[in-house]
Amino acid sequence: METHTQILNRMHSVAHRHHLQHERGKRFNEKTIGWQKDERLSKLEQFQLSLEMENKDYIEKQIERMSGVVRKLCHQKPWADDMTYLMQLPGFGVLTAMTVLAAIGEIERFETPKHLASYSGLTPGLEQSGTKYRGKGITKEGRRELRWALVEAAQMAVKSDPLLKMKFQAFQKRMHRNQAIVAIARHLLELVWYVLTRRQPYRGFTHERIAYKYLTWAWRMDEAARDGLTRQQFARYYLMRLGIGHDLTRIAINPKHPRKLASEAELLALRPELNHIE
Repeated sequence: METHTQILNRMHSVAHRHHLQHERGKRFNEKTIGWQKDERLSKLEQFQLSLEMENKDYIEKQIERMSGVVRKLCHQKPWADDMTYLMQLPGFGVLTAMTVLAAIGEIERFETPKHLASYSGLTPGLEQSGTKYRGKGITKEGRRELRWALVEAAQMAVKSDPLLKMKFQAFQKRMHRNQAIVAIARHLLELVWYVLTRRQPYRGFTHERIAYKYLTWAWRMDEAARDGLTRQQFARYYLMRLGIGHDLTRIAINPKHPRKLASEAELLALRPELNHIE
């Protein structure tokens, strides 16, 4: 993912250098790359851009292959147990949640959220000058992929969670946007520690909102990856594992497009092992 972003940034840089109108973000396809043949670009720059496009296409195919494998694993043991708790949190998708779990390992290794934050490298560092210490940016020690996943989740969380959006806006009043996102990422890591350690639902969301998160998880997976469950059954399965939403029959986050949920009786007929979950 990081290599993919670097490729896109290099192409954006060429466009900015020549003040060329181009599609922003990650959308580079046949319809949006006409600027790469602009006469203001040298032959060498055009050749460079063609190579970058080839690299981008190759990386995207690799990412899709990797994502397919990850989507299958996330609903299997031992991953599914912890995914039950991470996928309810704001901002987390299948890839970011699985990356976090792979980087953390056993949560019991970390006695407190601060220990986990130190492991991630998301804690602020100190700069010494003589006898004085000044705060500086994060240490960036620890697992690089863990920081990437948390920052990605934070970018999504500030758009989907009203509480985190307010916290983010408050941070922005006294720091740069990037620093505010890192602060949200650190907060998400604390939430990860709490839900994995205490094995409990996220209190910032209603049961309906958590059900919607599980349903969006199901949308990212095909029937084989869902182990034969429908999307509605998949969402109910994880609600039952989490022990919430017993009376919930539908999801109406968007009242114009309510989504039905499978019943607990339907799931117990398909997955009788759910009877033994406390």
